[in-house]
Amino acid sequence: MTTAQSIFTKSNRRIAALALFIFALDQFSKWLVLNLLEPGDEKIIINGFFKFVHWGNTGAAWSLFRGNNGALALIALFALVALFLTRHHFDSHTLAGQIAFGLIFGGIAGNLTDRLLPSRHAVVDFIYFYLQQRGGNEIGFPAFNIADSAICTGVGLIFLITWKNERAPKKSAESSS
Repeated sequence: MTTAQSIFTKSNRRIAALALFIFALDQFSKWLVLNLLEPGDEKIIINGFFKFVHWGNTGAAWSLFRGNNGALALIALFALVALFLTRHHFDSHTLAGQIAFGLIFGGIAGNLTDRLLPSRHAVVDFIYFYLQQRGGNEIGFPAFNIADSAICTGVGLIFLITWKNERAPKKSAESSS
């Protein structure tokens, strides 16, 4: 099968469809945040536990490598290409594998778009879970977005699929004859 033919297989179409859905959902949710909240604003949803925020992140997860937006955009682009070219090593022919890769590709594309758009130049994070302490201080989980959730879920699925496949009994050459 040629490379052009392999790109249009049913499994790749499923991956692309889910990636496109995740990308659209991520960008729509960020568009809402950009239009409803000013940068730095917060909207309490569940007091002492959950709020929507409008925070920009020029770093990676947990704001690591803050201020390296361009370098992180290049890394994301490289990751997209590398994952696409090596996906066959990770059970991408199964439905679970297709879901995992669709989530990862859609999430990476969503955050990469944020980094590249001149109007943003930062990933828009808006989901923030926290606990309110007695003194008024917050202990919070870093803010995140739909793309971040999709990437983490997809990577988790890849780990589970790989773990399951590693634990599955291996078929020997003798039993197959």
